[in-house]
Amino acid sequence: MSQEPAARQPLEPAAADAVRAYAARTRAEADRFAGALEDIAANGLPAVEGCTPWEELREAHLARLAAQRPAVA
Repeated sequence: MSQEPAARQPLEPAAADAVRAYAARTRAEADRFAGALEDIAANGLPAVEGCTPWEELREAHLARLAAQRPAVA
């Protein structure tokens, strides 16, 4: 017994545009990440003195998230 695959349900135009935009952002992020890895492969790791500690990066990111969140009364 062979089963045919279920038919795909088309997206609304706005939803399809949103999916394409998400794909483009994801592709751009992947390209930036790949570029960073290629730079490390070609030039080695950066000096520790020139790097930002992960704790500072975490705190800055948490502050950005808190600023985006609406205040609760």
